[in-house]
Amino acid sequence: MMNAAAPLPKDSAELPEICGSEDLLDAARPTEAPPTPGDAGIAWDSVRSVFAIALHMHQPLIPAGGDDLATARIISNLQYMMEHLSSGDNHNAAVFHWCYKRMGEFIPELVQAGRQPRIMLDYSGCLLHGLRQMGRDDVFEKLKLITCDPRYRHCVEWLGSAWGHAVAPSTPVQDFRLHVQAWRHHFAAIFGAEALSRVRGFSPCEMALPNHPEVCYEFLCTLRDCGYRWLLVQEHTVETPAEGRPSEQPYLPHRLVARDSRGRTISMIAIIKTQGSDTKLVGQMQPYYEAKNLGPIISGDHAVPPLVTQIADGENGGVMMNEFPPKYRQVMEEASGSTTPAVNVSEYLAYLGSLGIRDADFPVLQPALQHRIWERFPDGAGPEAMEDLITKLRQEDARFNMEGGSWTNNISWVRGYENVLDPMRTTSAWFARKVLAPHVSTAEPRYRNALFHLLLTQTSCFRYWGQGRWTDYGHELCRRTMEILRHDF
Repeated sequence: MMNAAAPLPKDSAELPEICGSEDLLDAARPTEAPPTPGDAGIAWDSVRSVFAIALHMHQPLIPAGGDDLATARIISNLQYMMEHLSSGDNHNAAVFHWCYKRMGEFIPELVQAGRQPRIMLDYSGCLLHGLRQMGRDDVFEKLKLITCDPRYRHCVEWLGSAWGHAVAPSTPVQDFRLHVQAWRHHFAAIFGAEALSRVRGFSPCEMALPNHPEVCYEFLCTLRDCGYRWLLVQEHTVETPAEGRPSEQPYLPHRLVARDSRGRTISMIAIIKTQGSDTKLVGQMQPYYEAKNLGPIISGDHAVPPLVTQIADGENGGVMMNEFPPKYRQVMEEASGSTTPAVNVSEYLAYLGSLGIRDADFPVLQPALQHRIWERFPDGAGPEAMEDLITKLRQEDARFNMEGGSWTNNISWVRGYENVLDPMRTTSAWFARKVLAPHVSTAEPRYRNALFHLLLTQTSCFRYWGQGRWTDYGHELCRRTMEILRHDF
């Protein structure tokens, strides 16, 4: 096994570091011991409520480095924006660039002023690689400062993600695992194995939580195997097992339990994000003002401060680009040392642990719509019986689906996108047969090249933006991946 302190290889000019150092990553799994309460200066004895905010950052990689789609270089969408400033809202490209590094300016300023700022960061691997490919070293200088410097790193909690911004419910389970592992490789290559060992939470792309029992079980297995302790969930994507209703205590941690058709179960701490997808919730620091109106909640034998949690795109929209910076500074100045301080989720969970509250003490949730399955499914009946029951439930109610939940109820990542999903599934099947089944070494350059292209085919943007240019990008990436699989394996 490689030493956890050893550096990972750096990205090449074209291919990111996304595989080949699995031994090192095993050594850099998050440590069991979380941060010690009080180390970061929060006087928990006087705290009545807390809030946490996270910024999600993403730019896809697209075949747009040239006029011919079939031969265009794969570049960051941010680079495309900068090269086509007169098109659409591409004039925002320079502001987006600043947004990706500005927390590296805000955090030191606030700490040096005696404040206690907090932020959680969720950057896709696509974005990180694109910025490195563009030579935007200024972004990484700022991010490394607040990630690695002991003066500031307690203020920042990084969240794990899927490297290619894939949505878990409609991505083949073996490929989603590859996305999660690839992100860990890439993060460690940039920030180091020690920084990776402090990444304990996971942020699903598009807040997409699988609700198909088999898929959700594998989803949580992947996260647990990679060492994650908790994940963010959208409130309407989960339900209580007994009644199939929303949680009555959304401001407390829960235990998300996944159960498959064979009766196997696995669980993980879930932190609930409330109120849909409006970026103004973070842009105007709404979680702070909501938390100020809350008081301690009884959890077992303890009265604990409730946690209001929100995540939003960190760069999209006028509110996040313009209103967030002064509002963030204002709220961090006001909240520091108050009875409603800002926290990051892992330090909040560490505080609850110091009170003797265990994971098993948290109320239980399961993915939405599973209540209707389990009230009719014989325990351990197996995959065929599960699919038969799901088919019957769909026939009985057209609204019933196993497509997963997301940040909004009105978007499906499946319906209407067969022309993208079918090539993606074919490509995935070829990768499984030509690369995974023969156990091709992850250290081989041809493995990394094929993996890089496979992960790109599953980027959510090729469905989110609808039919047209974006689906063309998805088709082209599938074509390129298939060519690699045909010729190199």
